[in-house]
Amino acid sequence: MSTNKDKAIKATYLSILGNFFLALAKGITGYFGNSYALIADAIESTTDVLSSALVLFGIKYSTKPADSNHPYGHGRAETLVTFAVVGFLVISATIIAIESIKNIQTPHETPEKYTLIVLAIIVIIKEVFYRIVSKKSDETHSSSLKADAWHHRSDAITSLMAFIGIAIAIYMGPGYETADDWAALFASFFIIYNAYLIFRPALGEILDEHLYDDIIEDIRKVATTVEGVIDTEKCFVRKTGMTYLVDLHLTVDGNITVSEGHEIAHRLKDAIIKEIPEIADVLIHTEPDDLP
Repeated sequence: MSTNKDKAIKATYLSILGNFFLALAKGITGYFGNSYALIADAIESTTDVLSSALVLFGIKYSTKPADSNHPYGHGRAETLVTFAVVGFLVISATIIAIESIKNIQTPHETPEKYTLIVLAIIVIIKEVFYRIVSKKSDETHSSSLKADAWHHRSDAITSLMAFIGIAIAIYMGPGYETADDWAALFASFFIIYNAYLIFRPALGEILDEHLYDDIIEDIRKVATTVEGVIDTEKCFVRKTGMTYLVDLHLTVDGNITVSEGHEIAHRLKDAIIKEIPEIADVLIHTEPDDLP
């Protein structure tokens, strides 16, 4: 059975190979087809190759087991990689915007019609990639893989914008030669917006923002099945890589021994990790039910 790490790595290799060949196809078609919108797309896909390689490194490093120097594991490395991926998005959007403005101010030939066929194929491929990688990110709870999925979606949108711009340039005739450059410029702003959508949850993750009410609810449900558990009070969940760490307050009968309370806490921890495999560890504080 494939682990979350295996699923994430396979999805990332798909991204790397797909972006490499698409960047090549876009660059060649854009150069010979007189379309900067396609060349801009190729630039973004090239940065996608680099960012996907970074995601691959982050996934492999973040899933390393805990050691004496990193008792909570290496999971936060994945969040840092997500920030780096956002940086790649911002850089590529900036390059596209600058070059688009330059091309708008410089007369050039109308793009070739066959560029529309290439763009239509690219839009379909990138949307399929987005759905595959996004599904894997949901399955593995990987924030960097989610960022990689959004790279595919933003690429599909920029390709669609390029398609619209080139179609206008071709079919509207003289005076509309820069339509594909305007499309590339518009796409750069969309990329920046996507970068924010990726950055915001990653920031919440690294700041331990309260985001996991669904997991807390599942934890409390599991607790009701463990003999000796009277109640659960405070429950805090924080994400580290593709797993979660939990701090939980457990209420037990105040008349039992410390050893018995300890045993109940261990049974609860084992039950939680068994029923919710994405939880890596649970720290339980045991309290008696007769506290004033």
